[in-house]
Amino acid sequence: MNVTKGLHAPATYRKATITLVEEMTNGCGAAGAKFDFVPDRIYGLRITEACRIHDWMYMEGIDIEDKDKADRSFLNNLLRLIYLRSANKFTRFLRNRRAVKYFEAVQNLGGPAFWAGKEDV
Repeated sequence: MNVTKGLHAPATYRKATITLVEEMTNGCGAAGAKFDFVPDRIYGLRITEACRIHDWMYMEGIDIEDKDKADRSFLNNLLRLIYLRSANKFTRFLRNRRAVKYFEAVQNLGGPAFWAGKEDV
């Protein structure tokens, strides 16, 4: 998988084909939700890549430390995308604030998604 320069992604993600990544991840929001109510864009900036990396890390993770690492990596990748692709400081400010909201959502509400399909550990 060709990952945007500067983003953190596990080696397994980087080595995966786009077909496998698309098969194993769903982008932003909960997989299987009736409605896709979590946008893959923050004020016009596409963040799907950060969401897919986060999904991949959740898939590979086995314990709470892995979940925390995936969540922190997600925020870091969002902020990096914003820094790389925001033309002005005001847009960057707004996007940064929204990125923190995305992070807080996965940090506080992502447990069921992380633990889904895992044996008791």
